[in-house]
Amino acid sequence: MLKELGIPFRVVETEHTEETYPEYLTEGEIARYLAEHKSDAYTKPLETNQLLLTADTIVWHGGKELGKPAGREEAIGMLTVLSGDTHQVYTGVCLRSNRQRTSFFAVTDVTFSKLSRREMEHYVDRYRPFDKAGAYGIQEWIGYIAVQKIVGSYFNVMGLPVQKLYSELKKIIGK
Repeated sequence: MLKELGIPFRVVETEHTEETYPEYLTEGEIARYLAEHKSDAYTKPLETNQLLLTADTIVWHGGKELGKPAGREEAIGMLTVLSGDTHQVYTGVCLRSNRQRTSFFAVTDVTFSKLSRREMEHYVDRYRPFDKAGAYGIQEWIGYIAVQKIVGSYFNVMGLPVQKLYSELKKIIGK
C-alpha cells in the first residue's frame, strides 16, 4: 500500500513483542497501544530523515477483542460469531521520528452475511487465517462472499488506513 502511495520505504526488524495490553483498554485504544508497543520495540536510533511506521489491527465484536485464532476450531468459532452480524475493525498506527511521535487509530464497520459451517470450514482449511485478527482477511475469498457492507476504509480492514495515514504524513512533512 505504501508503494502504491509512492512513498519510499524499507522493512526493518524489531525485537519480538507480545501482543498484550492493559485490561482497561478497549476498541481503538487497544490497536493504538499495540502500534506504539511495536514502535517502542525498535530500539535503533532514527536518522534525521527517517520515519518509523508501526501498525496493529484488531477486530472488536460484542464488547471484546477477537485476536488471532490459535487453531482451526477457534478460527471457525470466531467466524461463527461474526457471521450475520456487524463488527468493528480498528487499526492503530504509530509514526515516530527522532524528534516526535504521533499515533492514531481508524475504525471500519464490517457487516458479514450469514455463513454456513461448510463455508467457514472451506475458508479456514484453504486460507489458514491464523495470523489474522478475527480469523479473516477481507482481501481473501471470505471477503468476496461474506462482506455485505463496510462503513469506513477498506484498507483499514486490510491493516493500514491509507487515507488517514496520508493525511497524518502531510501534517508531519508539511506538504
